[in-house]
Amino acid sequence: MQSRASLPPDLRRRFRTGRAALDLVHTGGEGELAVWEIMHTVEDLRRFLGVILELDELTAEESDLPTMRTLRAAIAGTAYGLATGEQLSPGNIAAINAVAAQPPLIPELRLDGTGGFADATASAALSTLARDAIDLFTSPLADRIRVCAAQDCGLLFVDASRPGRRRWCSMDRCGNLSKVRRYRAKE
Repeated sequence: MQSRASLPPDLRRRFRTGRAALDLVHTGGEGELAVWEIMHTVEDLRRFLGVILELDELTAEESDLPTMRTLRAAIAGTAYGLATGEQLSPGNIAAINAVAAQPPLIPELRLDGTGGFADATASAALSTLARDAIDLFTSPLADRIRVCAAQDCGLLFVDASRPGRRRWCSMDRCGNLSKVRRYRAKE
């Protein structure tokens, strides 16, 4: 398994949304999100599902790629819709529910006292991500899904701050750049 910490900084920041389902959204997409696409092959699917869900090993097939793309688009549409106050799309809801209906990852306790997942497959990982999306979208946190306020970002995140007024996906990058721009504009 490749850990998030070992990813290059530009990739690593995509996986700090606060929810695994939103991390999937940041692996690319269609339309304007196509420039951010990082899941081109089955090996990419194995690698990034492993990063998102912290899996040691994962089996995947070519048929899992279209399922992932459909789920990712549905979660993205729903999350961006919730963040901007739009109506939920019946098509997106149906796509999320269809993937969630598949068997999820099954946790297991290992002899060394650690945990893992039995027979981790991409199909089960996608079902787990769909279930995470359902949990997020039906919880009080749905009102705290935000889009980063930086003009050149647009990443989603869950605002888990106590006051609920977080504006940036990362204070280290977008928040800091915003403050630097504001300071320089005063000069």
